[in-house]
Amino acid sequence: MPKAVRFKQYGGIEVLDVVEAEKPEPAAGQVLVAVRAAGINPGEAMIRSGALHARWPATFPSGQGSDLAGTVEAVGPGVSGFAVGDEVLGFTDDRASHAEFVLVPAGQLTRRPDGVPVEAAGALFVAGTTAYAAVRAVSVTPGDVVVVSGAAGGVGSLAVQLARNAGATVIGLAGPANHDWLREHGVVPVAYGEGVADRIKKATGGHVDAFIDTYGAGYVRLAIDLGVAPERIDTVIDFAAAEEFGVRTDGSGTAASALVLAELADLIDRGRLEVPITHTYALTEVRDAYRELERRHTRGKIVLLPQP
Repeated sequence: MPKAVRFKQYGGIEVLDVVEAEKPEPAAGQVLVAVRAAGINPGEAMIRSGALHARWPATFPSGQGSDLAGTVEAVGPGVSGFAVGDEVLGFTDDRASHAEFVLVPAGQLTRRPDGVPVEAAGALFVAGTTAYAAVRAVSVTPGDVVVVSGAAGGVGSLAVQLARNAGATVIGLAGPANHDWLREHGVVPVAYGEGVADRIKKATGGHVDAFIDTYGAGYVRLAIDLGVAPERIDTVIDFAAAEEFGVRTDGSGTAASALVLAELADLIDRGRLEVPITHTYALTEVRDAYRELERRHTRGKIVLLPQP
């Protein structure tokens, strides 16, 4: 029988299991996808731990996963535009993509271009749409100086590239191990940690137009201290600071569409966007995948590979 990730209670990675699950049948408007790649995300770990129970409670037993790429296995009545065998990428809102098969509304899928690796396609939805929304939220225009915290992480690594594509000078806050990667993508690397404000001022001449925070841990306050206008600060993680300082919190929810995914996939296909994939794991290694994710030092994305 097909396999899927499930957890029966809140907790650490030890509550994650890979179990047998019935192969679902698509209803009207649905597409059954054989999942070849599915990204994992910090929000999923927080949901599993119970940290987001008040906002996004789990119903047990719970699946997990939003990102996906794979092959169309079957289509339900009324579906047009997709056929068995098509290579697709997309997303599910049902916490269900960490599985060998997943049902997806046809409107949440788009075709995977030949030039987009399946691992990148399967890791694109949450990080890609979050980065897209954040760059749009701070109104990046040519000539702007934009600082991105967590610049080599899943969201940050895409946000810095999208901001560069928009014509900005981008300052990427990251550890030294990621500085070469940032330089290769046209980003000015700056080490985080004590003294970061002075290093940013030195790199920018003291002028910063916009700030995208993908990490939390005080970066919203830092952006305010650097003189960035609140309406040009976006955090995708520090909601308490956003409320305190009146900054923006645009993320995946404001750009979650197949149209945005298709736009991002086209950028990858044309060589204008890279999704760095640091680790891939089999579905049965899901605990190891989240152990690595929760270290918070991974460049780019971690991807599960449910099917070859």
